[in-house]
Amino acid sequence: MHTVAETKDLIKARNGLKIQPDYDFYDAPHFDILIIPGGYGAEEIEIHNLNIINWIKNNMNNVYIIASVCTGAFLLAEAGLLDGKQATTHWMAIDRLEKEYTKVRVQRNVKFIDEFPIITSGSISAGINMSFYIIKKLLGEEIANVTAKRME
Repeated sequence: MHTVAETKDLIKARNGLKIQPDYDFYDAPHFDILIIPGGYGAEEIEIHNLNIINWIKNNMNNVYIIASVCTGAFLLAEAGLLDGKQATTHWMAIDRLEKEYTKVRVQRNVKFIDEFPIITSGSISAGINMSFYIIKKLLGEEIANVTAKRME
């Protein structure tokens, strides 16, 4: 495990992308919306990181919406937050989610599922659809449409 200083110092991702966070788990401010990203790191590495799983679980009641993109749903499932709820994930991982987390009511062939305050999306592109949905839910259809148009 890395120290807080080491973690804050520099986080490297694929293809040389560097992320330098302003906060870590110990000094993060309050979030209105918490996005749990997916990918290999989420489903194969961080799913075994009890610090992350517990942080997600402990912050569930401190956010208005918690949303996962792609296989970020595995971290929510591991934290027990999807038990008894409908959820989705990337089509390539959906069988695994269903098999390993039998209390989750896995939904196929959908872009995202709203089980407020938890929203799960099926893929990166479905995560964009989910983002517009969240904007519409919080700020209205006009702002969501303007946001979509500006991104086009």
